[in-house]
Amino acid sequence: MTRFDDKSVTEQFAGRKISVIGAARSGLDAARVLRELGANVLLSDAQTAEKLGAERIAAIEAMGVPYVLGVGAEDALPTGTEYVITSPGVPRTAGVLQEAVRRGIPIWSEIELAGRLAQAPIIAITGTNGKTTTTLLMTAILKAAGFEAIAAGNISADEIKRTLIDAARKTIPRQRHQTAIVAEISSFQLEWVERFAPKVAILTNITPDHLNRHATFEEYAATKARIFAAQSDGDFAIVNYDNPIARAIGEQLPPERRIWFTLQPTPPDSGAAAWLQDDVLTVRLSGEVGQELKAGGERDRTGFAPAVSILPASEMPAALPGLHSVENALAAAAAALIMGVEADTIAQAIRDFAGVPHRMEWVADVCGMRYINNSMCTNVAAAISSLRAMDRPTVAIMGGADKELDFAPLADALSQNDLQAKIVAIVLIGAAADKIEKALRAGGYFRIVRAGSMADAVMKATERAVTGQAVLLCPACASFDMFHDFEARGAAFRDAVRAL
Repeated sequence: MTRFDDKSVTEQFAGRKISVIGAARSGLDAARVLRELGANVLLSDAQTAEKLGAERIAAIEAMGVPYVLGVGAEDALPTGTEYVITSPGVPRTAGVLQEAVRRGIPIWSEIELAGRLAQAPIIAITGTNGKTTTTLLMTAILKAAGFEAIAAGNISADEIKRTLIDAARKTIPRQRHQTAIVAEISSFQLEWVERFAPKVAILTNITPDHLNRHATFEEYAATKARIFAAQSDGDFAIVNYDNPIARAIGEQLPPERRIWFTLQPTPPDSGAAAWLQDDVLTVRLSGEVGQELKAGGERDRTGFAPAVSILPASEMPAALPGLHSVENALAAAAAALIMGVEADTIAQAIRDFAGVPHRMEWVADVCGMRYINNSMCTNVAAAISSLRAMDRPTVAIMGGADKELDFAPLADALSQNDLQAKIVAIVLIGAAADKIEKALRAGGYFRIVRAGSMADAVMKATERAVTGQAVLLCPACASFDMFHDFEARGAAFRDAVRAL
């Protein structure tokens, strides 16, 4: 059995009786790493072996970890259980977790365990939209600067999948060269954190999402805010000033370690910030951190290093369209400067960024029409941003599994001049099609078509577009009504386009 080389890390868990709840990716990796640490691990899942499937069962058995399936709290929490590690797919209300609370057993999310083990700084990105793009952009910038940068966490786009616990394992023992973990973090992962304290935490924005899991929008926002809860001196919080809910969270943080980012032409206050000065991405940090201190730069009389120009917004690549991409780049640039990356390196990495699978991904140009896959767009705010980012008239394909979201803001956006002329038609698919159509018609938008499958939707969208226009998949919904996940949905869109 593989063992850790760092004895102090091993001793934290050796011989401990630990129950891992949930046999998805994060649960499997947590069980494997804990076994390597010498813990006595029991893996459980409420689903039966039949529902989990032969492939998952084979992966469990290959680890050599004891497991029980299709069971309740009594079997998942045997007498003497000292810790519970829970997968993000297991809701707080699950009986097994509530029983652990009743017994007083500490419950950690997989990222809490990872944060305690990691021997490298963690840059953590959360928010409703922009997480994946900012995570991969930040990873690209650090790699361009010579870091061993590991993208991990909730990130899931084709082959880009690595749990935070797996990334943390790869940093033990501590590497001699510069290593950093860049982690996309979901609200589900933040439900059971205690000491998870990223070196840099970014909050991209907060808009309604996952209301089929969180009881209220307020609960959802409060869970997102937990990414900052355990940070202390030497850690930094980068927060979207232009998003009202994110700003309210940021205003509660210590100003000395808070960095606002904004699309405004001036900083929100005299503190650290990233903004658009004369349409140039600009960052100002405290003289205590980042590139200016590294280079021996002088502080100004306020204690802040001179503002650093990164690059003009006009030089953003096609893979980063729209103002929401500028926001992501501002946040990543601020984080990179904190990590000591030079401004020129940041700028070139942004220019070279190739984009994210399923996020405004160019698929093909067919007969003069452009096809864009944005299957990762799973909520209303993301859909509106995606539509606004389009540079030509567009037929949009929307619909999927409802997450108890309100589609009225989508109708409101489509009634505004910029989108009213741009969105040629909307093709609806999936379980939420009726709800979306009702909201759109109530808001005065009537150019609506229904389709029974992705292939049918692409065909009907193509029939309504003309040369010079685009067909955009931006579902504004989850994928689970018709597809295994959003990657499968995006793949179906690609296949349908290529069949043309």
